[in-house]
Amino acid sequence: MKYFAVFFFMLFSTIGFAQDVETTVPQRVSGYIINDNSKQPLSGVNVINTNKVRGARSDEKGYFEIDVQVNDTLHFSILGFQSLRIRVTNDWIKNKVTRIQLTEKAIALEEVIIAPFNLTGYLEVDSKLIPTKENYRYSISGLTQGYEAGEYSPNAFGKVLGSIFNPADVLYGFFGKNGKELRKLKEMKKDDTVRNLLESKYDRETVAVLLGISKDEIPEIMHRCNYSDSFIQTANDLQIMDAISACYEQYKVLKRN
Repeated sequence: MKYFAVFFFMLFSTIGFAQDVETTVPQRVSGYIINDNSKQPLSGVNVINTNKVRGARSDEKGYFEIDVQVNDTLHFSILGFQSLRIRVTNDWIKNKVTRIQLTEKAIALEEVIIAPFNLTGYLEVDSKLIPTKENYRYSISGLTQGYEAGEYSPNAFGKVLGSIFNPADVLYGFFGKNGKELRKLKEMKKDDTVRNLLESKYDRETVAVLLGISKDEIPEIMHRCNYSDSFIQTANDLQIMDAISACYEQYKVLKRN
């Protein structure tokens, strides 16, 4: 009877372990993305697994494949359509293929006013008109041009350090609550699809989704990291992500010391 009980326990332990392994091993699911109005396939739709920070893109037939686990969230986005978030279910993994419908949205283009510097043509005068301390830039891997680095701005160190000792500070709250999401930034750089998507976007939507914040919070965070308005307004989403990541790394070092 004793040996039988041991055998029974081992049997159930093995079954439970097998089930745990099954739920943690990445599964590959696929689907077809269509326009819910015309029912035509949508190509070039960006699909991001926000839990694993892995991406895919639909082909000319609207077809995509991506690695997932149960309860992962997939974010679907393409210009001109409403973005959609879908949670991966056991049924989807079991059936492998599903159909995703995206809805078109109206896009109103706002007027953009560019205010150039009023240069005189005299070098000695013009050199004083152009600001020299607003933008600090350095190059990062994967980009052909440099971008502004907040930690090299005159007041950046003081602002980040001050947030550590002020629990009400925006950075204190953001970095304290979103540590898991911020650690995803390193994983993001391993996936070319996600990097290419962020490099081509300026709407901050994907950045907000990956970090679990609203788009309205991003400018405030960037300001607290001492980035200028010109950088915040003109940087692409990849540059914004790298800037936040750099600020977070500095915050961790200061907090540790």
